[in-house]
Amino acid sequence: MNHHADSNNSAGLGRRQFLKGVGTLAGASCLPTNATAADENTPQERNVLEHPLTLTLRINGRELTREIDARTTLLDLLRENLQLTGTKKGCDHGACGACTVHVNGDRVLSCLTLAATLQEAEITTIEGVSQNDQLHPLQEAFLRCDAYQCGYCTPGQIMSGIACIGEGHADKSAEEAREWMSGNLCRCSAYPNILAAVRQTAGAEPESDPAATVKALSLAEASSQGR
Repeated sequence: MNHHADSNNSAGLGRRQFLKGVGTLAGASCLPTNATAADENTPQERNVLEHPLTLTLRINGRELTREIDARTTLLDLLRENLQLTGTKKGCDHGACGACTVHVNGDRVLSCLTLAATLQEAEITTIEGVSQNDQLHPLQEAFLRCDAYQCGYCTPGQIMSGIACIGEGHADKSAEEAREWMSGNLCRCSAYPNILAAVRQTAGAEPESDPAATVKALSLAEASSQGR
């Protein structure tokens, strides 16, 4: 399973690199800001920024310049600064995959990625995968397959699923798809449907509701089959 953690962190930071980066970037000097009026920090935010850093990146196709604390993680930038709360904070230690987003096309764990390392990067969150009100095919497959339960892990699962399909790991064996989705830890009763949605979107399985093939057994039938 370790290679999945490496994959999820391929464009991000390992835990040791993360801590090293915090120490280095905390001393960054104050830089002038060119934030637009719509993107300017509030006076309250400015008061708490001891070492502000001007960061420009593209999020879901929109260029954005913000003045941030150099220690800000990508997850907190998205959720706390930009109010893009579709990306979920789960374990906050890089273990559960709930915070998965794409950076320059690769999946990363946003809780372990310093925003300051992403100057000019292209970020895609769950809010940016649909186009012109048209759901992404994997989002449609999640609906078709009823691939969610409480829904908390759903954004991270979808972001990992899109990457898994793009990496070519979803259209071969089910075991390979399951292995490359293992960085997203939620294992509720919807998990088989999540895998079905990913493989259906990759074209490895016909589009259908997995529940349509489930047969409810009577007690007598279940007993005769030893269940």
